[in-house]
Amino acid sequence: MKSLLLALLVSGQAFATTSVTTPHLEHGDESRTVTVRGQQFVNEGLVGTGRLSAQTVDFLGDTLGSFSSLAIDKKRWRKVGDHYEGTLWTLPDRGRNDPAANLFYDYAARLHRFHIRFKPYVGKALAADVHSQAQVSIVPDGGIELRDFHGRPFTGADPGTGTITEHGVLLPSPHQGIGAGKISIDAESLQFTRDGSFYVGDEYAANVYFFDPRGHLRGVLVPPPAVTPRTHGKIDFNSLAAPDSGRRNNQGVEGMSLSPDGTRLFVALQSALIQDSARHPEDKDDASGRVVTRVMVYDVTRQPVPARPIAHYVIELPAYRDQGDGKPANKTAAESEIRALNDHQLLILARDGNGLGTDNDKPIVYKSMLLVDTDGATNLAGTTYENTTASVLESPGKSILKHDIHPMSWVELVNMLNPDQLARFGMNLTTQPRNQPLTISEKWEAMDFAPAFDAANPDDFFLFVGNDNDFIARHCVMEKQSCDSNFDNDNMLLVYRLTLPGMTQTTH
Repeated sequence: MKSLLLALLVSGQAFATTSVTTPHLEHGDESRTVTVRGQQFVNEGLVGTGRLSAQTVDFLGDTLGSFSSLAIDKKRWRKVGDHYEGTLWTLPDRGRNDPAANLFYDYAARLHRFHIRFKPYVGKALAADVHSQAQVSIVPDGGIELRDFHGRPFTGADPGTGTITEHGVLLPSPHQGIGAGKISIDAESLQFTRDGSFYVGDEYAANVYFFDPRGHLRGVLVPPPAVTPRTHGKIDFNSLAAPDSGRRNNQGVEGMSLSPDGTRLFVALQSALIQDSARHPEDKDDASGRVVTRVMVYDVTRQPVPARPIAHYVIELPAYRDQGDGKPANKTAAESEIRALNDHQLLILARDGNGLGTDNDKPIVYKSMLLVDTDGATNLAGTTYENTTASVLESPGKSILKHDIHPMSWVELVNMLNPDQLARFGMNLTTQPRNQPLTISEKWEAMDFAPAFDAANPDDFFLFVGNDNDFIARHCVMEKQSCDSNFDNDNMLLVYRLTLPGMTQTTH
């Protein structure tokens, strides 16, 4: 690819909230370079794609829901001639559901394992056909069913007002009906440790669950009081209505990552806490006031589930206009996954809610990976903003931080909305007519790095990005029941090549 230097100098000071009101597109094959404190981070562009049928059935007999999070086993990742091979772990969420109809399944939490083979491609544009997304082969290879402290499976069912206590921790659990007596989990983020244990981030309680390599629960990282959802002063884990304070329903621990040295666990919420949300009572559809979200950092060197974070920051996510028509922003580009580059820099995936899977024809407006830095940001750990429901905003009507709170700085590194790069692999951003298989998905929610093993470019990595297809398939089965849709939303991977200076070639 040709090289185009786009030098951006990041000072570490607070950025104003970005507002995107028309589709945020980037054209061409040129690499993109951003300079942060003298270090050059390079996006060499899209170099591969992979597709697995939405109708695939998993090792437990359910339709294989795709990737709310993913992790590449670095110990098994290797270069073989002109290609790479390895093991990919992925995390589905709570199973097929329709909150508007109060429809849930007793879906058992699990991890999926795949064997993948990847051959990068930078040649001429391939045909506009599903067979062109074949640079990554994705072969199912079993998985792990997760179990609680007592060896029982989890459930994807909404807990309502129900709770259960295990090992002294209050946890969400339906009192009756589907999933009664089991811990409810809406799994959204995954991170392995060096010994094969792993963390899973949850939407219902905003907890982080720690499992041993067999998938047995060994500990629970409970969020600070500011994050715990409460209604009328009582803990409220339901996902159907917003609480009075704490994590917004369906906006819990969407992103989580260990620093490459394994000492710091970063935990990010999908969007603003209720108390940190700017309210627009005149427009109930305006969700642009949810841009200020929280990122907590835990020291896990001595114990995997510490009692409290050592650092606690805010970040201002972009706002966007869902119709892409130039009118004022009305949505928040929610944080959908994070990956740590070191102990102070993260890659954060922020995206809109448009694309294949929405069953509408709104234009795709914003899907980007942001290079984020905690240096210069205010640490809220141990403060009233962590231990109470005090808001970080100046007033409830505007998304303006209090004068003494500085957010993490960020700069865009990867813009997924590049029609030229997508076209090389037969894909597009077209949403009219709706439900076209070559349109990129709505929900890109998973990503992880794998080293390129390039001696001439030792800081080069592949970034694998996966979609959450919401179990949308023409032939779908869940708990031995039919859950068919009128179109397929295939499981997808996109692969970018990045230069990430100073990042360790980890074995996580």
